Amino acid sequence: MLMKHQIIDFLKSVLNEDIGRGDLARNLINKNANALVRAKSEGVVAGIEYIKHFSEIADIKFEFNFEDGDLYKKDDIIFEVYGSAKDLLSIERSMLNILQHASGIASNAYEFVKLTEGRLKILDTRKTRPGLRIFEKYAAKCGGVTNHRLGLDDCLMLKDTHLALFNSVKEAVKTARENIPFTTKIEVEAESVEMATEAMKAGADIVMCDNMSFEDIKKVVEYRNKNYKSVFLEASGNVTLENIKEYVKTGIDAVSSGAIIHQATFKDFSMKMKG
Repeated sequence: MLMKHQIIDFLKSVLNEDIGRGDLARNLINKNANALVRAKSEGVVAGIEYIKHFSEIADIKFEFNFEDGDLYKKDDIIFEVYGSAKDLLSIERSMLNILQHASGIASNAYEFVKLTEGRLKILDTRKTRPGLRIFEKYAAKCGGVTNHRLGLDDCLMLKDTHLALFNSVKEAVKTARENIPFTTKIEVEAESVEMATEAMKAGADIVMCDNMSFEDIKKVVEYRNKNYKSVFLEASGNVTLENIKEYVKTGIDAVSSGAIIHQATFKDFSMKMKG
């Protein structure tokens, strides 16, 4: 999902936002320095894949003690950075923001995955901050979730807003199949058991049980198991850490939750100069 040139472009954009016309402190210091980045809480590390490329646009080097996806504890030294003090101080905030933001998402994602004990897939959503889609989904993946659609060109989802413009689910799926690439899957958002069964009959590859009760989801799963075993079933709508185990009990294949990303909070890290 990540390509080197995309990461470097992202880092340049982040630095341009923070440095603006120039770091006012750059002319105050003309020496090399070493610094340690330490965790102030526990969680799952993410963002290293981005941070390591700072060495290609700044006169610094890294020694990493953790890789993306690793668990860390409070007071662990995540990495050491050394080189030009000017460059080190100029990137400090951007570097920590990337680490804090990504690790917050990865840690939140990990909590969802841990509670399911591998009995269903946890999917993220397109509810990401503008301009940060790839970055935030990468962080979620580091926490163990499976990325859902990266964009509107990645699988066709027929939502209620699409279906309202057709006479039936069958008509919508038929029209879609005639107009999208042969290799593209079709997912239908269903708000009831009846709608879910209609979507399966119409030839949907994936059916999303949207805001259905647990009992209704079980009915959809039972119907799928008897009649359309190749259809993948997803549940969505108010999926939280508090109710995720109830979804496991339904037999659904996957649940998607925007909360994995948009309810995540920054993890706390600090950078201190090494004496």
